[in-house]
Amino acid sequence: MKNVAIIGSGSWGVALATHLARNGNNVRLWSFNKDERDLINNEKKCKFLPDIKIEKNIICSTNFEKVIDGADFIMHVTPSKYTRETFKQYKQYVGNKPVIICSKGFEKDTLKTLDEVLQDEMPNVRVGVLTGPSHAEEVAISIPTVMVVASKDEEILKLIQDTFMSEEMRIYTSNDVKGVELGGALKNIIAFCAGIAAGIGLGDNTFAALITRGLMEISRLGIKLGGKQETFYGLSGLGDLIVTCLSEHSRNRRAGKLIGQGKTLEEAKKEVGMVIESIDNIDVAYELGKKNDVYIPIIETVYKVIYEGLKPEEAVKDLMTRKKKEEYEEY
Repeated sequence: MKNVAIIGSGSWGVALATHLARNGNNVRLWSFNKDERDLINNEKKCKFLPDIKIEKNIICSTNFEKVIDGADFIMHVTPSKYTRETFKQYKQYVGNKPVIICSKGFEKDTLKTLDEVLQDEMPNVRVGVLTGPSHAEEVAISIPTVMVVASKDEEILKLIQDTFMSEEMRIYTSNDVKGVELGGALKNIIAFCAGIAAGIGLGDNTFAALITRGLMEISRLGIKLGGKQETFYGLSGLGDLIVTCLSEHSRNRRAGKLIGQGKTLEEAKKEVGMVIESIDNIDVAYELGKKNDVYIPIIETVYKVIYEGLKPEEAVKDLMTRKKKEEYEEY
């Protein structure tokens, strides 16, 4: 049995807490919202996962020190754009405790991955990344799920693998922190594109092409940024890409679908009702591609849809009528 601190009480934080509690661990959740805290503690409910009952060994607090004190490790599950700000508020309580990043994305202003953000703030932090094809809605009700944890610290790999493994969850390990984190962040953008394709009524042929060529772009950019090629064909790359592109659980796909149906960006955000990581990171990936001279036509085209007013139907036409190429040609 472990004592686990989870920073973030959204759907993913609560789903992870639920799995860990069912595995016999004690979990303390941090929430920035007192109403959310009270709903979890008093009614044993989560507004983002209405069909589950919160386990009795899960307690929620708005106090960082109370949540982290006595924890064996910390799981960071806030939206990527709030990572630095939130970590600054609790880093004084971390000490030697491992911090496991469960968020997917970049810091927009610096173009940094989230492990780099934590290390900026606390250079000696022991860090890991947990990711893979895993919808909160399914983890929360014990549907079999397979994920990967990445770290340079072997103790962290063993700790997370031992604590999470069960009949419902299998955890693989990796030392490719950069690749695992990049796969999880970049796939959201391709899922947003899949949603646009669904919104304008395209079919299975298009989705298959988008996933395949999207994976090519993810791996091309990810390798340039320091990831290993094989990582992008594993759980954090191909696995997460498939589940996010094809499932209605995916908020990134839902947001893209609304854009394809003619909604504005603000209307899509309001209707989805939760943070949409792809929208926050499309311009980051676009800038990283330019900065590192990487050919990423799908990402460049969806950037134009969001920021330059390109119509989705025209975006498809632009991608389909580019110059002829060999399949594995870089440019």
